[in-house]
Amino acid sequence: MRFEVIPAEVTEHEAHDADPREMVKHNAALKAEWVAARHPDATVIGADTTVFIGRTVLNKPRDPAEARTMLKLRAGRTHTVFTWLAIRRPSDGLKLDQGVASEVTFKAFDDAALELYLSRVHTLDKAGGYAIQEQGELIIAGFTGSLTNIVGLPLEEMKQLLTRAGLTR
Repeated sequence: MRFEVIPAEVTEHEAHDADPREMVKHNAALKAEWVAARHPDATVIGADTTVFIGRTVLNKPRDPAEARTMLKLRAGRTHTVFTWLAIRRPSDGLKLDQGVASEVTFKAFDDAALELYLSRVHTLDKAGGYAIQEQGELIIAGFTGSLTNIVGLPLEEMKQLLTRAGLTR
């Protein structure tokens, strides 16, 4: 089976006041449908992920100060990592969707622990300004749900969707 990565040329909805689950659902479908329209015989996977606490969406921080603020906001608290998976195959009308939520609880860390974390991890390219797989023991108390969702893509759920699409054994 041949795979190809094709970035969708779309403008994603990323408003800080949007419902995070609806925002991610919209973006994943938008990306999948844009690529599928240009490759109607392909099975296309679109995905989008966000981090939020309450209704506050925490995308990738713009600068180190914003990363610091995002991390402090969650000290001693639990937040959600939410991914929407969208599979499209126009040739036979296949349309599969699934949302995946994981919860991450941060330790009640002090400024020294925060500064140590920031000195060791490049936070600007990560939703929510952190990576569970990079020095996570400094700030993370625990998680529930899919670890692969928190890291980047929920592999277990993706395999289930691909099986439903007839692409795995």
